[in-house]
Amino acid sequence: MSIDNIHIIKEPITRLELKKIADETFGYVVKGAVDIEQEKIGLGGELHIDIAVELHKRFQSKNNNLWGINLYPDKTGEEFIEFDSMVNIKPNLGNRTRSIDSQEIRDKIKEIVNKFILE
Repeated sequence: MSIDNIHIIKEPITRLELKKIADETFGYVVKGAVDIEQEKIGLGGELHIDIAVELHKRFQSKNNNLWGINLYPDKTGEEFIEFDSMVNIKPNLGNRTRSIDSQEIRDKIKEIVNKFILE
């Protein structure tokens, strides 16, 4: 996979721009990785791990701070963000599933996503 499909979001983008990122791969969903410490977000590509690796390369993001999400550009409310990724399996942090068990981490991710993805 080319890193050309991975977008590091530095300025807020619209839902239309998010939809264009979705169209580069799956069409209806955008894979993403969020660094909750540095408040960085990467979107696009086929695998969450590729985005996480790119955040690590560019910003030295630490694994414990990187979480995988899926964004659905055509959905709103609770259906917009899905907390499901193999990247999220972090037994050392007590997260033993593909989901994100910590409500605090989920809330932080929502805050970061809302900062970068405009309604």
